[in-house]
Amino acid sequence: MHDPVTTQNDQKGTPYPPTAYAWYVVLILTLAYVVSFIDRQIMALMVEPIRRDLEISDTQISLLLGLAFAIFYTLLGIPLGRLADVNNRKKIIIIGVTVWCLMTAACGLARNYVQLFAARIGVGIGEAALSPSALSMISDYFPKDTRARAVAVYTLGISIGVGLAMIIGGQVVAYVFSAPPVSLPVVGTLFAWQTVFLVVGLPGLLVAVLMATVREPVRREQMQYTQADGTRSGYVPFAQGILYLWNRKPMYLSHFLGLSVVGILSYGYYAWIPTMFIRTWNWTIEDIGLAYGTVTIVSGLMAVVLASWMAEKFTAKGYMDAHMRTVLYCSLVGIVSAIAAPLMPTPALSVLMLLPVSVGTSAATAAGLSALMIVTPNQIRAQSSAMYFFTINILGLTVGPTGIALFTDYVFQDDALLRYSIASVSVLAGLCATGFLIFNLKHYAAMAKEAESWATES
Repeated sequence: MHDPVTTQNDQKGTPYPPTAYAWYVVLILTLAYVVSFIDRQIMALMVEPIRRDLEISDTQISLLLGLAFAIFYTLLGIPLGRLADVNNRKKIIIIGVTVWCLMTAACGLARNYVQLFAARIGVGIGEAALSPSALSMISDYFPKDTRARAVAVYTLGISIGVGLAMIIGGQVVAYVFSAPPVSLPVVGTLFAWQTVFLVVGLPGLLVAVLMATVREPVRREQMQYTQADGTRSGYVPFAQGILYLWNRKPMYLSHFLGLSVVGILSYGYYAWIPTMFIRTWNWTIEDIGLAYGTVTIVSGLMAVVLASWMAEKFTAKGYMDAHMRTVLYCSLVGIVSAIAAPLMPTPALSVLMLLPVSVGTSAATAAGLSALMIVTPNQIRAQSSAMYFFTINILGLTVGPTGIALFTDYVFQDDALLRYSIASVSVLAGLCATGFLIFNLKHYAAMAKEAESWATES
């Protein structure tokens, strides 16, 4: 097997879609990302009632928050990414949105731990279809000089989704938990948290309708694959795509692993910060939902500006590793504040420290995805981003929530010491992330130079 030969963009001369329409597509895709995070994150607000009603431990609830969702979200991401590289990405997203919304609602019909675990797996299956296809589409709607902004706006869906899950979810939880129990035919009387899943899951189906208005874009920046007989083609076989990534493994592995450890911080925080405030300072679900949700949304907006500004500044100074340099610096901000936030002496100071945690990790994620799209040829963008999400989610969604729970259950052995578990995992994750990202810089710069040979603008 040989490495594919890259040449200039075979769509040279094909104009990009009108800017206004391209941003309309980004808004629809971002809305889908928002809904996906609301549906996956709403459970974090209901840890205590779910634990009580199902009689389970912190470790078991952490598996619902992380592993159950991550199992097929990660495993199906790569084949779905490959599917997106050679098929209609819009249709893939529509199917994915429909599946995860219905499975979120199915969480509301679960009567025991096993059923709830299975429903969470279904949510992950649906959501696996979104980001590889969405990032590939965005890259075909925007030229390189504005692509980073578009990707950054898309990643804003994480912060907005988590924030709305906290704010609106907190209000919904408070209302539902104070309302009379809901009874359904066959199913019977629901726990209050089951009703919340139904209320949150079904409206998301409207996003599938909106996606139907989006046009599939022309594929751009495609490398030419030289076959054994010497003929060239824009179609890159799956095995050759894997070989292309493998031959550049120092960059891809350090990129994936570095951002995965940043993901451990993010997902650990999303899963346990609400419960930390409830246990440590006796806050209500409604109060911490409003506070953390507001911080998350504000920080997401700040992160988009910060990531774009830093990457553009570093690029203007001639750094070939501009985007990954942005990832490193933003990660350091997030890591230091992630260690400090749970150790603050008052809840007000802890909320304040949540802002740099969220800004740093969100900006790093936005810059990291932009970096990946810039150095990866069109035909394997969805495939490579699926591998990225596989790595970041298998580590972030499992080690983050479950690592913190294990520290609480088996190291500190006291539910009230949850904040020390969060700080401990933040220290370990921070050290690993910094090492991987520093190692990545020179390898990314080399690939950025290589990309200039085939990523000629249309």
